Amino acid sequence: MNPYQLFLCLLLSYITLLISVGWYFNKRQQTQTDFWLAGKKAGVLSIGCSAAASWLTAGGILAVIGFFMLLGMGSVWGFVAPNIIALFAIGLFVRKIKALPSITQPELLELRYGSYLRLPVAIIITVVMILFAVADIKGFAMVLSTFYNISPLVSALIVAIAVSIYVTMGGLSAVIATDIIQFFCLTLFVLIMAAMVMTSAGTISAMPVADLLTSMPDNWWNPCSIGIPMVLIFSFAIIPGWITEQDQWQKVWAAKDEKSARNGMFLGSFLVAVVFAGCALLALGLNTIYPDIAGAGFPMGMAKAEPALLTFIMEHSFSGFTLALCAVGLATAAMSCTDTFATSGASCISRDIFQRYLHPGATMKQMLLVNRVSVLIIIAFATLGSFFINSIIDAIHIATFIASASYFFALMGGLYWKRATGQGAVASLVTGFMAQSALVIVDLAKTPPMAPPYLESIHPVLMGHGVIVSMALSGLVFVGVSLATAPTSQVRLALFFRKEAERMTTDMEMVKPARAMENPEIMDTIQERARGNSTILHLSCDLLGTLEWKNFVKGLQNSGEHWVSVSGLESVRRITHPDILSCVSVTRGETSATLWLEAEAKPDSMERVKQELSCAYTEILTVVKG
Repeated sequence: MNPYQLFLCLLLSYITLLISVGWYFNKRQQTQTDFWLAGKKAGVLSIGCSAAASWLTAGGILAVIGFFMLLGMGSVWGFVAPNIIALFAIGLFVRKIKALPSITQPELLELRYGSYLRLPVAIIITVVMILFAVADIKGFAMVLSTFYNISPLVSALIVAIAVSIYVTMGGLSAVIATDIIQFFCLTLFVLIMAAMVMTSAGTISAMPVADLLTSMPDNWWNPCSIGIPMVLIFSFAIIPGWITEQDQWQKVWAAKDEKSARNGMFLGSFLVAVVFAGCALLALGLNTIYPDIAGAGFPMGMAKAEPALLTFIMEHSFSGFTLALCAVGLATAAMSCTDTFATSGASCISRDIFQRYLHPGATMKQMLLVNRVSVLIIIAFATLGSFFINSIIDAIHIATFIASASYFFALMGGLYWKRATGQGAVASLVTGFMAQSALVIVDLAKTPPMAPPYLESIHPVLMGHGVIVSMALSGLVFVGVSLATAPTSQVRLALFFRKEAERMTTDMEMVKPARAMENPEIMDTIQERARGNSTILHLSCDLLGTLEWKNFVKGLQNSGEHWVSVSGLESVRRITHPDILSCVSVTRGETSATLWLEAEAKPDSMERVKQELSCAYTEILTVVKG
């Protein structure tokens, strides 16, 4: 068996394992929450490994090694440090994020501001996720081209077909489960290669491996060698966009409880740091083995620094089996990120575009089909884009900058600032998106090949395609327009601020359910599913005939002020308590003659929430009969 055939056998075995995981979760997908949020059952280890794996791209790792080789530790602010800091920061925001009754960020923005932002933000996130997936596919293509002279088309198809199969079957549950496998495979590969490279470097330099760590110039180890101003510029340019990435927020929503989400993000931050520490050792050893690459300087030396690890593997005559293991190890990085980005982008197509605007009354069965088709759409566009985008890191940065400038202030401001308004959010999004898009176009058009970016040559504050300028404009417009327009309605603020929820439910005088409306027979049919320190309660309502969804939702809203639909007509919630997640939500069931009632109960509120479900059921039947 030749080396290429051996690689195909190992890769096929690995892909078969991933598909088996997807098949395992396939029959467990009953609702959109199951598909997009893994049933909200993920624990600390699952969240941590998945959060880390989804940001460790194959192309990104090779690029990081190249940056370390040419720029030393000062290069961490362009990619490494923002990854670590952003995951840790998301952990700090978990309490607020986890308490929100949404599946996607566009849905969250509609809950907060109204319908102005859902469609444009859904489109932006979809494009951003496609660009992120492009970076993974290109990184894997570089690996296979170097090892086996395989064309980029074949490389792209390998990733696309494998990921599309197991993700369309298992949704986010399959993504998280496979991410655990992929993270440990990738970490093992990086650490073993770091040991081999350092050993080889020690042999070449006739120095003990420990002495290699002190052989580099002092400036190489200084993370602030680029200067504090540049550190701040990099931080403000990149970290906000990565803090507000939808893919990581979906991991928070997928956690079984707040503690698991928070500790999972902290763990993910640590795990990313471990892998990048291995990349630093790889760069140090490769600098000793290939001194001419570091001597070429940045950016001229990047063309050789980025694939330096692959060059080392090829030049050291590894066995066909070892070479195949290396290729599969890097394949894990490509797939672990592509599956996450495909899931995140597809959720916007399915829930925020199709269900919100095209078919609000779609049944769960129909939506599960649309979910799977949406995943295929994201992967198809990412595969196509991989043939037109050349720079891996630049693709990631451009996507991040557009997201940061467009909706960072609308998203984070909406979570913590009551005075933020829909008009301010829209003005901020339009200003930031147009400014950042224009700056990217100008910078790319006027920058000669292999030359420093045009805007950066004008002034350092314009680095990163001028993202700091566009973010500043977006932030100023957000605050100014919000203060100049009328405050947001109480019902929208109640979903985000507990005091507003307490005030609203007190005004409604609906804090306690009417016991006269309880139905003991119905309460006995409520299904319970434990999740962390809470329990998800389900109740299926089977009707006698097909239900016209829009008229039904309007009928519920007219039946009492406690029935509220603030994110389109695809769902309606019975707001009777300040804890919004414990309030009953109603969506279309598996068929057009079925409704699905759901609420989350803590141990001390189990009886109350069951009563709420029973009352909601009775009110629904009254509306249907009417």
